[in-house]
Formats: sequence, C-alpha cells, structure tokens
Amino acid sequence: MRGVAERVERLLDSAVVSTTPVAGGDVCTATRVRLSDGTSALVKTRAHAPEDFFEVEARGLRWLAEPGVAPVAEVLAVEHDCLVLGWVEHARPTPEVAARLGRELAELHASGAPAYGGIEGADGYIATLPLPGKQTTTWPDFYATTRVLPYLKLARDRGHVARDEVAAVESVVRRLVELAGPAEPPARLHGDLWSGNVVWSVDHATLVDPAAHGGHRETDLAMLALFGLPHLGRLLDTYAEASPLADGWEERQPLHQLHPVLVHAALFGGHYGQRAAELARRYA
Repeated sequence: MRGVAERVERLLDSAVVSTTPVAGGDVCTATRVRLSDGTSALVKTRAHAPEDFFEVEARGLRWLAEPGVAPVAEVLAVEHDCLVLGWVEHARPTPEVAARLGRELAELHASGAPAYGGIEGADGYIATLPLPGKQTTTWPDFYATTRVLPYLKLARDRGHVARDEVAAVESVVRRLVELAGPAEPPARLHGDLWSGNVVWSVDHATLVDPAAHGGHRETDLAMLALFGLPHLGRLLDTYAEASPLADGWEERQPLHQLHPVLVHAALFGGHYGQRAAELARRYA
C-alpha cells in the first residue's frame, strides 16, 4: 500500500502513519489513510479510469456542498485515477439522524439547479457507464432522452431485456408528460442516492458518490425507496414537513425508479430487465 501513502503525502503535504483497505464498492479500490496530524482520509483509486472519472465525482461533490445545507464528503485532492476525501466516522443509523437528513435533503433540493441536466451540461458517470448531461427545459424531455432511453437501448443491445420488456418501457416514455405530475423547477440532486451512498455518523449522515445533476426531487426519494434506507419513513416525514410533495408522489415512485433499474439491467442483466418492465406496466 506504499504507493497510496506516497501519493497522499504528495497531494496533501502530510505524512501518512498507516493505510488500511476498506470497502469501496465494485468500481473503485478504497483505502483509509491515517495522517500524522491525527486525521484520516479516504483514498479511492481505479485502474484504467477514464481521464475525467474522478474529476466528475469531485465536481459533483463540490456542487452539492455549495449551498452548505447538507453534509457532503469533503474533496481533499483529485487526480485522473485518484480521489482523496475527508474520512467519515461510521455509526449505526438512528431515527434522529434520518429525520435530520430529511430536512437537509429538502433544503438541498430547494437550492435548485439552472436546468434539467448535468452540471453546466457536462456528461458524467453512473457506476462505470457514461451518463449524458445534456440540459433541457422540461423534466419529461430530460428523463426520456438522457435517463431512460439510453440505458434501455444499451440493455437491449447487450441482450439483457426482452422485446416485450422494451415495449413496456417505451410505452411509459410516450406518456411521460401525462405521468410526470405537476411541473416543478429543477432541483439540485444527488442522482444516485441509494442507501450505500449515505454514510451514517453519530449526529448526521454524509452524502457520497453522486451522479449530481439538475432534476426532479422525487428522483432522489424514489432511489432511497428502491434499495431501502434505514428509518426511511422518518426521513420522508421531515422532508415533507420542510418541503411538501405534490399529490401522487408515491404513485410516481416507480416512474423515477425506471432509470436506476435500467442501469442495472444494462450492467448486470439478470432479472433487472423484467423488473423494469414490471415498473412500467404499473402505468398500463
């Protein structure tokens, strides 16, 4: 692990006391680095990463941190194949922290975005896949052209969705304007807000690994529900108290879940194509 230590010492101009491998998901290798000043950092590396892979993540974290309303992993240094973040000390999830996160998410979303789409219209990544960042003026247009159809096509091209499953999803795309609910201004979204990207501490929860963009605020909440979050009900209560959701938001959750399920279908195949079709057929 000396290579990681030497890199951190160069980037942070601080001596490294120890390095420890930690869980970092399927995409990156993660290492906890203890520094001589008593603090720690998380180092993420990825062999053969695209040139802008970690810069995109760093840009997203900084953009989410910009309003100063929600705890976001601190970017300490970034290079094309390496990202150094402030360490977050983990703790068990509690209802109190979930309630606080609900209020913070409401404020983060309300801080807004210039348009539906990527930060300054730039493309990004979702897991290992490219994520289109083209900006649009309406959410249905954005969601169809940059979130649903590209991954439906990729999953189809890889043989991961059946013909009838493709047809079911396409039928929903044709009705997006009807199904989307009341129009809302673009929200500042995490964009990949499953439970693994929420790091719990004693008194707060920190957001990590975003696919940050301007979008519909129900998207982040639907993602939390899709893969489950401890004390989600408490979070949703305080979110709604701070920023009431439009009528019918619960019925629209499957609509917002189509994108992450199609990403999984494109990446892994398996039952995810069938799952996407099941979500779509709820609107038949």
